[in-house]
Amino acid sequence: MLRPPSPWEMVVTYIRCVLVVAEIELRKLRHDPTELLTRAVQPALWLVIFGEAFSRLRAIPTGSVSYLTFMTPGILAQSLMFVSIFYGLSIIWERDAGILQKFLVLPVPRASFVTGKGLGAAVRSISQAVIIFLLALLLGVHLQWSLIGVIGSLLAVLIAASFFSTLSMLIAILVKTRERFMGIGQVLTMPLFFASNAIYPLAIMPDWLRILAQINPLSYTVDLLRGFLVVGAVPDALLDWGVLLLAVIVAQALAASTYQSIVL
Repeated sequence: MLRPPSPWEMVVTYIRCVLVVAEIELRKLRHDPTELLTRAVQPALWLVIFGEAFSRLRAIPTGSVSYLTFMTPGILAQSLMFVSIFYGLSIIWERDAGILQKFLVLPVPRASFVTGKGLGAAVRSISQAVIIFLLALLLGVHLQWSLIGVIGSLLAVLIAASFFSTLSMLIAILVKTRERFMGIGQVLTMPLFFASNAIYPLAIMPDWLRILAQINPLSYTVDLLRGFLVVGAVPDALLDWGVLLLAVIVAQALAASTYQSIVL
């Protein structure tokens, strides 16, 4: 008689499955390296055109730092969100191609697929951070290039990208078609971006917009990135990390519980 697996064996199996799925996702990037170049276009336009123009206008109060320096972490957060929020398209494509059905018949936890895909998408988003860092160096943006700051920023990118990619998977699971998914994705991205502190501080927002920004996970991502890269410290680190981690856990739980329904 076979004994049931111990909790430790279940955890090890779960982690192993997560890493395998994440590796599969990362291999997609190796087969399409041009994706890295296309990802560089949008942040380059925001930093070079929008950032430089508003730095000269001095219309937005940013304290002792230039507006370009202030907005660089916000553009990094925006870039990872824009890329991650459309990740669910790959789920719909895999279902239409019959790939997803083959994954679902494997005797592994459904949650490992969701976590693994979210982790794979998050690791791919590291390329966004590298692109932004290189652009910042070329533009002479004054960032805090400390080891702790860079590591903390990359960790924030990983967690935030994992949340937005999991949210994208959840949307794909619910809507099931590419046309509906694209419509919802386009509706979500701009409100999430503008209802955050990515390109202007909370202090200048009207009360109703400040409330929206305070419940927006993107704002907490920007807080972490701005603290690590601009200020050199994150005053509300526990709150920022806590909100992001809670958002990831909730999104992962919801996506895992409904993941199999995408093929129905």
